[in-house]
Amino acid sequence: MLYALLWILAVILVVLGIMRLIKKDILWGIVLIIVGLLVGPGGVSIF
Repeated sequence: MLYALLWILAVILVVLGIMRLIKKDILWGIVLIIVGLLVGPGGVSIF
């Protein structure tokens, strides 16, 4: 259950980061993508 929630959270963060990059908000886009990759169970999970 926790694995699925972390995966969904990571996907949301990465999608929001990509949307920020499209809107020319480079710093927030990069931060959101990095946090999404860190939270996600496929990446280096911080939990």
